[in-house]
Amino acid sequence: MKKKVSIIGAGNVGATTAQLIAQSGFADVVLFDVVEGMPQGKALDIAEACPLWGSSSIVIGTNNYEDTVSSDIVVVTAGLARKPGMSRSDLLEANAKIIRNVSAEIAKTSPHCILIIVTNPMDVMAQLAWKTTEFSCKKVMGMGGILDAARLRTFISFELKVSPEDVEALVFGGHGDDMVPMPRFSTVKGVSITELMPKKKIEKLIERTRNGGAEIVSLLRTGSAYYAPAASTFQMVKSILLDERRTLPCAAYLNGEYGVKDLYMGVPVILGKEGVEKVIEVRLTKEEKAQFKKSCASVRKLVEKLI
Repeated sequence: MKKKVSIIGAGNVGATTAQLIAQSGFADVVLFDVVEGMPQGKALDIAEACPLWGSSSIVIGTNNYEDTVSSDIVVVTAGLARKPGMSRSDLLEANAKIIRNVSAEIAKTSPHCILIIVTNPMDVMAQLAWKTTEFSCKKVMGMGGILDAARLRTFISFELKVSPEDVEALVFGGHGDDMVPMPRFSTVKGVSITELMPKKKIEKLIERTRNGGAEIVSLLRTGSAYYAPAASTFQMVKSILLDERRTLPCAAYLNGEYGVKDLYMGVPVILGKEGVEKVIEVRLTKEEKAQFKKSCASVRKLVEKLI
């Protein structure tokens, strides 16, 4: 029996994620939104592309949570998007209200699902969703580190003029201005970028990564990034559905790992059919620990405003 993935929020990120899942043929897709007609229209458009992709996925759009019943994975993209000049944390109160409502509905309709939060500020919203649903912490996670790492990989490939396929990157911390890109663990075919470019150049790439979302928002003026966020979300969905056990940077619940308790933070994890199957701990330098601690403090400050 084919798996079922429900996506809450049929905006650009949600609809593009739905497209990627349907195109892969890995699962049937339910696209939910409160706006009447929008999820139905986008779902029909995607469904009509499935024959051209050679996909047998069924795609439906709905305004009714009952259509999401017994989902294997639920992806939440619902919420307000950033506008020029806004930080991710500026969305806190408005999106918290949305996440509380969505999480309560999901807990009723798909109590055994794995929940992926994309809505910003993502780390805080993941913690709020976990508290609201009362799911196992292994089954609630946030998408952010994969996107941040993809941006860093892209900028490294631009700078070194190499294929982005050969570049790996690791980003710790919150999905925000205090994220912690890790040059030591960012490599080109196994060679650390610390061996391939000067420190000042690396610092510029790190700064561009931290501002990656804002750079796109300022260019678009009337929207925010969605292709890369959707692709990042799809990578998580795929690793879970196919039990790939990929090692990916995600927002996961920490219960003592890295010296942090009761907080969702971006760290490398193993993602499989059970969700976050393991948090991978690596030794951090004194400087990396300080940056990670600062990032944790920023996220915890926002969490304490809501929970």
